[in-house]
Amino acid sequence: MAYSLNNLKKPSKLSRKKKRVGRGNASGKGTYATRGLKGQRSRSGGRQGIAKRAAFQQLLIRTPKLRGFKRASAAIAIINLSVLDENFKDGDVVTSSVLIKKGLISKTKGGVKVLSNGTITKKLTVKLDYFSDSAKKAIQDAGGKCETPKKEAAEKNDSKKKDES
Repeated sequence: MAYSLNNLKKPSKLSRKKKRVGRGNASGKGTYATRGLKGQRSRSGGRQGIAKRAAFQQLLIRTPKLRGFKRASAAIAIINLSVLDENFKDGDVVTSSVLIKKGLISKTKGGVKVLSNGTITKKLTVKLDYFSDSAKKAIQDAGGKCETPKKEAAEKNDSKKKDES
């Protein structure tokens, strides 16, 4: 019979007998059964808890820690008066959907806020969620209107509820 990897056998002298611990003091491995005195590792099932805690600790170490403040609400898109003045004609209506189509903002999940960076000379009707006080004043001074659709809808609902009661 030819030797190959699937029919090789281990010589009997190389295989060691299993260490039988905790089988009485006469065996030489009694009393503490090679576990030592006291502590978590000497108890039954003690090493499993250590492994779990070590695995969790490694998980904590490996996860990237996010520094700084994480906002709970969606970010508010910002648009400046100078941008409105450059991209719109006199008498145009400015809404969040128009701003997205023109590529001036990307997302409006948290709303859009107009800030007073720059000047405005055109008469615009701006229908957005938020305005800084100075931006609102500048738009109105140029002859335009500032409208907040969310607030108007809320006011309509409140007036309907008052009429019903």
